[in-house]
Amino acid sequence: MNKQLTKSWEKHLAVQFEQPYMSDLFAFLDARKAAGKTIYPADQNWFAAFNETPFDKVKVVILGQDPYHGAGQAHGLSFSVLPDQKIPPSLRNIYKELDSDLGLKAPAHGCLSAWAEAGVLLLNATMTVEEKKPGSHQGRGWEQFTDAAIKSLSEKREHLVFMLWGNFAQSKAELIDAERHLVLKTTHPSPFSAHRGFLGCRHFSKANDYLIANGNDPIDWSLIDEQSQLQLGL
Repeated sequence: MNKQLTKSWEKHLAVQFEQPYMSDLFAFLDARKAAGKTIYPADQNWFAAFNETPFDKVKVVILGQDPYHGAGQAHGLSFSVLPDQKIPPSLRNIYKELDSDLGLKAPAHGCLSAWAEAGVLLLNATMTVEEKKPGSHQGRGWEQFTDAAIKSLSEKREHLVFMLWGNFAQSKAELIDAERHLVLKTTHPSPFSAHRGFLGCRHFSKANDYLIANGNDPIDWSLIDEQSQLQLGL
């Protein structure tokens, strides 16, 4: 299978494709497709998070668990949906926090590609899922691959910001050198937990303050409107 990984990441992660777990993972995915199962996102978007945010351009990492499992939603970036899709509840709470923290009004779409291009790695720990079956591809090998990516960023880059929202994301803190990077933790933006810490966390301004303090440009967290997204073909 074509791993579809750009060179900036390939030199750090190529060794992972030589490991038995990756062969097993791709064999599993091929078998599920052969059985007629619909897998999200589409094959060409499995590595979109890496390909839209080159290794040396990463400034912030936002970690999700697995992709959206509804038709037409997932396109390879955590928490993001294609422009013509309804904004998911967790993303609505992310937009609420953006407004509260930075005064940025919510766009009419849920596509976060502009963040990816600005240096925000929107990474799902599990990078595929079956239609209407959340968590269906967990434990098949993706987590080893994305753990390797997090470790590589932690070891080979400096002064990154890792936003760990919810218990699952926070379990990845052990992969990150907290003396070398800023690790921000709070509850998940889901409606079930956002009011227990996420809303009011001010992670977006804290991230930018840290980046500036360490000589980096801040992230432009604003998002272009839906019409512009559609015109760009995103």
